[in-house]
Amino acid sequence: MISSVSLVALGGAIGAALRYLTGVGVLRVMGHTEFPLAIIVVNVLGSFLMGVFVVTAAHKGLTHYSPFVMTGLLGGFTTFSAFSLETMNLIERGAISHAVLYVALSVALSVGGLALGLAAARGVLA
Repeated sequence: MISSVSLVALGGAIGAALRYLTGVGVLRVMGHTEFPLAIIVVNVLGSFLMGVFVVTAAHKGLTHYSPFVMTGLLGGFTTFSAFSLETMNLIERGAISHAVLYVALSVALSVGGLALGLAAARGVLA
Protein backbone atom coordinates (compact mmCIF):
# COMPACT_ATOMS: atom_id res chain seq x y z
CA MET A 1 0.00 0.00 0.00
CA ILE A 2 2.71 2.48 0.97
CA SER A 3 4.67 1.71 -2.18
CA SER A 4 1.56 2.26 -4.34
CA VAL A 5 0.90 5.59 -2.63
CA SER A 6 4.54 6.58 -3.18
CA LEU A 7 4.30 5.67 -6.86
CA VAL A 8 1.10 7.69 -7.25
CA ALA A 9 2.73 10.66 -5.50
CA LEU A 10 5.87 10.44 -7.63
CA GLY A 11 3.86 10.12 -10.84
CA GLY A 12 1.62 12.99 -9.77
CA ALA A 13 4.58 15.27 -9.16
CA ILE A 14 6.06 14.42 -12.55
CA GLY A 15 2.67 14.81 -14.27
CA ALA A 16 2.01 18.19 -12.66
CA ALA A 17 5.45 19.45 -13.72
CA LEU A 18 4.83 18.20 -17.26
CA ARG A 19 1.43 19.93 -17.31
CA TYR A 20 3.08 23.20 -16.32
CA LEU A 21 5.86 22.82 -18.89
CA THR A 22 3.38 21.90 -21.63
CA GLY A 23 1.33 24.99 -20.82
CA VAL A 24 4.44 27.18 -20.94
CA GLY A 25 5.42 25.60 -24.25
CA VAL A 26 2.01 26.20 -25.81
CA LEU A 27 2.04 29.82 -24.63
CA ARG A 28 5.51 30.35 -26.10
CA VAL A 29 4.50 28.85 -29.45
CA MET A 30 1.02 30.33 -29.75
CA GLY A 31 1.28 33.42 -27.58
CA HIS A 32 -1.33 34.45 -25.04
CA THR A 33 -4.88 33.91 -26.24
CA GLU A 34 -8.27 34.45 -24.64
CA PHE A 35 -9.13 30.80 -25.34
CA PRO A 36 -7.55 28.29 -22.91
CA LEU A 37 -5.59 26.53 -25.65
CA ALA A 38 -2.89 25.18 -23.30
CA ILE A 39 -5.53 23.37 -21.22
CA ILE A 40 -7.13 21.86 -24.33
CA VAL A 41 -3.73 20.61 -25.49
CA VAL A 42 -3.01 19.06 -22.09
CA ASN A 43 -6.46 17.45 -21.87
CA VAL A 44 -6.33 15.97 -25.37
CA LEU A 45 -2.73 14.78 -25.02
CA GLY A 46 -3.41 13.27 -21.60
CA SER A 47 -6.49 11.49 -22.87
CA PHE A 48 -4.57 10.16 -25.88
CA LEU A 49 -1.78 8.88 -23.63
CA MET A 50 -4.33 7.26 -21.30
CA GLY A 51 -5.79 5.37 -24.25
CA VAL A 52 -2.36 4.24 -25.42
CA PHE A 53 -1.39 3.10 -21.92
CA VAL A 54 -4.63 1.21 -21.22
CA VAL A 55 -4.32 -0.88 -24.39
CA THR A 56 -0.55 -1.36 -24.13
CA ALA A 57 -0.70 -2.32 -20.44
CA ALA A 58 -3.47 -4.84 -21.08
CA HIS A 59 -1.65 -6.44 -24.02
CA LYS A 60 1.81 -6.45 -22.46
CA GLY A 61 0.84 -7.38 -18.89
CA LEU A 62 1.89 -4.01 -17.51
CA THR A 63 -1.23 -3.14 -15.54
CA HIS A 64 0.83 -3.15 -12.34
CA TYR A 65 2.20 0.20 -13.55
CA SER A 66 -1.31 1.71 -13.49
CA PRO A 67 -0.99 3.47 -10.11
CA PHE A 68 2.14 5.28 -11.29
CA VAL A 69 1.08 5.96 -14.89
CA MET A 70 -2.71 6.35 -14.81
CA THR A 71 -3.41 7.73 -11.35
CA GLY A 72 -0.11 9.51 -10.78
CA LEU A 73 1.53 10.63 -14.00
CA LEU A 74 -1.57 11.13 -16.17
CA GLY A 75 -3.73 12.15 -13.20
CA GLY A 76 -1.18 14.85 -12.34
CA PHE A 77 -0.93 15.84 -15.99
CA THR A 78 -4.70 16.03 -16.47
CA THR A 79 -7.62 14.53 -14.61
CA PHE A 80 -9.49 14.86 -17.88
CA SER A 81 -7.80 11.66 -19.06
CA ALA A 82 -9.53 9.69 -16.27
CA PHE A 83 -12.83 11.38 -17.13
CA SER A 84 -12.36 10.43 -20.78
CA LEU A 85 -11.51 6.83 -19.88
CA GLU A 86 -14.60 6.43 -17.70
CA THR A 87 -16.74 7.90 -20.49
CA MET A 88 -15.31 5.45 -23.05
CA ASN A 89 -15.76 2.53 -20.63
CA LEU A 90 -19.46 3.36 -20.42
CA ILE A 91 -19.73 3.73 -24.21
CA GLU A 92 -17.91 0.45 -24.89
CA ARG A 93 -20.22 -1.36 -22.45
CA GLY A 94 -23.18 -0.04 -24.43
CA ALA A 95 -24.31 2.29 -21.65
CA ILE A 96 -24.65 5.27 -23.97
CA SER A 97 -27.28 7.02 -21.90
CA HIS A 98 -25.11 6.65 -18.80
CA ALA A 99 -22.14 8.06 -20.73
CA VAL A 100 -24.14 11.08 -21.86
CA LEU A 101 -25.45 11.62 -18.34
CA TYR A 102 -21.93 11.21 -16.88
CA VAL A 103 -20.50 13.81 -19.28
CA ALA A 104 -23.35 16.26 -18.76
CA LEU A 105 -23.37 15.92 -14.96
CA SER A 106 -19.58 16.04 -14.70
CA VAL A 107 -19.31 19.23 -16.69
CA ALA A 108 -22.37 20.98 -15.29
CA LEU A 109 -21.79 20.02 -11.66
CA SER A 110 -18.06 20.73 -11.79
CA VAL A 111 -18.59 24.18 -13.28
CA GLY A 112 -21.43 24.73 -10.79
CA GLY A 113 -19.20 23.61 -7.91
CA LEU A 114 -16.52 26.04 -9.03
CA ALA A 115 -19.08 28.86 -9.27
CA LEU A 116 -20.32 28.08 -5.75
CA GLY A 117 -16.76 27.99 -4.44
CA LEU A 118 -16.01 31.34 -6.05
CA ALA A 119 -19.19 32.86 -4.61
CA ALA A 120 -18.53 31.42 -1.13
CA ALA A 121 -14.93 32.64 -1.07
CA ARG A 122 -15.89 36.06 -2.42
CA GLY A 123 -18.66 36.31 0.18
CA VAL A 124 -16.26 35.49 3.00
CA LEU A 125 -13.40 37.63 1.74
CA ALA A 126 -15.44 40.62 0.51
